[in-house]
Amino acid sequence: MIRTFFSGLGRHVLQALVLALVVSTACFAMLRTLPGDPAYRVAAGRYGYDNVSVRAAEAVRAELALDRPWPEALIDWWGRVASLDFGLSMVTGEPVMDELVHHLGHTLWLAALATVLAWLIGLPFGILAGLRPGGWIDRACLLITVLLRAAPPFLIAIALVVVFSVQLGALPAAGHRAPSHVLLPALALALALAGGTARVAREAVVDVIRSPYFDFALSRGLSSRQALWRHGLRNAALPLLEYGGMQLVLLVEGVVVVETLFAWPGLGHALVHALFWRDVPTLQASVLVLALAFVLFHALVDWLCRLLDPRRKRVEQP
Repeated sequence: MIRTFFSGLGRHVLQALVLALVVSTACFAMLRTLPGDPAYRVAAGRYGYDNVSVRAAEAVRAELALDRPWPEALIDWWGRVASLDFGLSMVTGEPVMDELVHHLGHTLWLAALATVLAWLIGLPFGILAGLRPGGWIDRACLLITVLLRAAPPFLIAIALVVVFSVQLGALPAAGHRAPSHVLLPALALALALAGGTARVAREAVVDVIRSPYFDFALSRGLSSRQALWRHGLRNAALPLLEYGGMQLVLLVEGVVVVETLFAWPGLGHALVHALFWRDVPTLQASVLVLALAFVLFHALVDWLCRLLDPRRKRVEQP
């Protein structure tokens, strides 16, 4: 088991290194291929179009190494990425790494709470629908999940603000200073994810109750819920964990939108502001951190799946 764990860890570390190399190179190339003079465009975003001068553009050109040959600048950029030195923010003047740590903490807290809420909402509906396929609960669950999966995160977020902030006055619409500020953005993300969670849980439960070992458990006098609890949940958890890896794509997309709408100071909010203000160092570092977080999350999901399913360990062994 230990050898299998380290083998999988080495594979994911290699994936992270390759991804970091590809993403960092793509960020470098995007900066170099901006239309017109990239230095003037970045300086305009930093100082305003009316305040751009030749001296300001040359300062930006030297800061971003645009005055150096691209092979030399690319090697220097790779070295800075390897040492986690992303330079200074062109808006705040603070080290980009310090700002990323601050924003990443808020994003992880929001994403974790949204994932927990999505499972608390989606799992019960999916399990109940799977225990009675074709029943009224199954049909109602199908309708609700289709609506939730079809609605974009920003529409769900606006509806929550109108209901809970404007009409009821129960929760704040934006901010981050009180614990209650995280509830609406987390719920907006959770509802967008809960639909898919419910459908995957429903299909997993249906597969379990149609299996021979489930029929054998019923023949021993167990009820459907008892048989599912004792023998089926572990098998049903595997597709849910695998779907969790796919959810990260939706979660990253939703985080960028939801954090901006609710003024939540996370990585998605920082990414949008970096795009708006042409803060190239922050933009490059944010994209790289999101890509590495994707690999890390998939590594965690893969490890949990192998922990729950011993058959995967045997297949991976020589």
